Amino acid sequence: MRLNPSPIALALMCVFPLAQAADGEFALPSVSVTAKGYAAEDVETPVSTATLGRERLPQKQAQNLGEALRGEPGLAVASDGAQGQNPVIRGLKKESVVLLLDGMRVNSAQPAGAIASFLPLGLAESVEVVKGPASVLYGSGALGGAINLRTPQARFVPGVSLETAASFDSASNGLRGSGVLNASGGDHALMLGVSVANSDDYDTPSGTAALTGYDSEALISQYRYRIDGRQQLRVSVQQQTDKDAWYPGSKRPHPNAALVGNTIVHSPDQQRQLVEFGYGYHGVGTQPLNVDVRVYRQEVERTIWSYSDKLQRDIGKTRVTFATDGMDAKADWLLNEQHQLAFGVNAWRMEASPERYLANPTPLSALVRNDPFSDASLSSLGFFVQDDMRFGKLNVLAGLRHDTVKGKAASMNNGTVTSGLNRSDDAASGSLGVIYEAAPLLRPFANLARGFRAGEMRERYEASPRGDGYHYIGNPQIKPEFATQFELGLKGASDELTYSASLFHNRISDYITGQPTGAVVNGLPVKQTVNLSEAVIKGVEASVRWQVQREQWLSARYSRVRGDNKELNEPLFQMPADEVSLGWEGRVAAGWTADATLRLVAKQERVATAFTRGSENATAGFGTLDLGVTWRYAPRQSLRVAVKNLADKAYHEHLTEGVSGQEIQAAGRSLQMTWRGAF
Repeated sequence: MRLNPSPIALALMCVFPLAQAADGEFALPSVSVTAKGYAAEDVETPVSTATLGRERLPQKQAQNLGEALRGEPGLAVASDGAQGQNPVIRGLKKESVVLLLDGMRVNSAQPAGAIASFLPLGLAESVEVVKGPASVLYGSGALGGAINLRTPQARFVPGVSLETAASFDSASNGLRGSGVLNASGGDHALMLGVSVANSDDYDTPSGTAALTGYDSEALISQYRYRIDGRQQLRVSVQQQTDKDAWYPGSKRPHPNAALVGNTIVHSPDQQRQLVEFGYGYHGVGTQPLNVDVRVYRQEVERTIWSYSDKLQRDIGKTRVTFATDGMDAKADWLLNEQHQLAFGVNAWRMEASPERYLANPTPLSALVRNDPFSDASLSSLGFFVQDDMRFGKLNVLAGLRHDTVKGKAASMNNGTVTSGLNRSDDAASGSLGVIYEAAPLLRPFANLARGFRAGEMRERYEASPRGDGYHYIGNPQIKPEFATQFELGLKGASDELTYSASLFHNRISDYITGQPTGAVVNGLPVKQTVNLSEAVIKGVEASVRWQVQREQWLSARYSRVRGDNKELNEPLFQMPADEVSLGWEGRVAAGWTADATLRLVAKQERVATAFTRGSENATAGFGTLDLGVTWRYAPRQSLRVAVKNLADKAYHEHLTEGVSGQEIQAAGRSLQMTWRGAF
């Protein structure tokens, strides 16, 4: 492996540090549950992680998970609209990232939009990211990593408490609000949370970005019953509904453009529903054993319409529910102060049978049923064991896992294909990481991880026209892809300095992707699910914070990712551009803090030409500046005023979907105001 970080990257890794709060109190080290499966400090974990907690999420003032993670080292966002923003980890997109909600997998085969937008960011306690293959704990799909959004849990704190927030942004005239109620007495605890959002089409420097407004509301609840000092039962219920979400990045000329014009995908209604039953046992003594068991059902229901801007009507409609039944059982056992063992089993089964109606035989015809596939299911069963060992200042984390993933369907291509649709794959995953505490501020680490991903439902069974202008041909016998990543890095933390930096090299064999073939079916270009022989993604990332003087902090973040399609000997499709973020935050008066963030993104001219048949073009570089002021006028209440994109810069991210030159612009200058209170 040969990596050549720029002088700026080396300077950032070696010089600038980062800090947490600007209120004079050092925040506790970031703790992640996702990286090891139980609470552990990020700085003691031999993998690259990112954690956005209660102090940083409000500062981001993001509308969805993708936006919240934008600008973090190694992370990017792929978008096809304001609602459709999916996080990208080290160049790997939604199919290669496992999304979790309180540790439960969120399954859905999205043709457009964002799975991540089904997670209630307005009610998040924290967002935890594991960067790199994480299949040992999370199985198929964790090729690029895992993202876990953690919501409030019912607490056994006597009495009643309420946390609320309300915000406004001028770019979309968006109004958002949330509230979380906790009530507890005796052995009973209850949590209720609600969030609502209403956004109009947002403004860009070039005018209003059409079809970017949408409405959303989420409800979460949990009841806990304390059996005794060690055991608890819990029931969790969640629901989220999004209305009138459009995906302007899907806009494509129709083959019969003279009659139809362009087609655009939109979703009039989409919902996520979750019910979970759980049991927890908390061990005590010198060798405590902690156990958690849960069963859950999660449904993602979508209406996916294809709209003709010239005919002013829908020429395609799809209704589908992705229903997942899951079971997780895991335990961690502290054998002694230097040795912690974790083990468990995960099982889930997702079913779907889309109903699709297309205008046939012409765009002016009535809608006729044309299902892409029927009675399809994916099921997974995995067993894992992980050993967390400490030898003095050396910490070793080793894990193994075995998964069986099965896919089957009754038919595809509107019932014309009924054989060759079943496939079963067995896969082994593993990881080995070491971190050495030479000093609190000098902790070198290395890890070697192997992850895998079996084909998702649409990659296997999609066989029909789709609203983005392609005729898709799935592959029921698509082989799983495997990733092997080697990473070297440094971490460190003190009261005045926190930093991390790493180099990584990820080799992916049998890389799964949808590739334009040049063929035409019924006037539509064909995109087919294929395995590429090999892809390689490598890069460098760094994050540093430094308290230069009391209550004054400087920060810097850097990301550089390079992807190569070895089969076609060209850059890998849609790799994020290089970027640097520089920041300051500090106290400016009693009760007042201020912050500034400058984000600089380089031109992306490494594009795929042969793979995309010339449809991916270079993207111009850009820079944005955000400013904010927070006034804590009471111990548990605050008001924040911020300006995003102060210079009203016109730009779009490289991973924005759309016909080249017609991609939707990001929001322009926006005034944001947020009030938070706790009672």
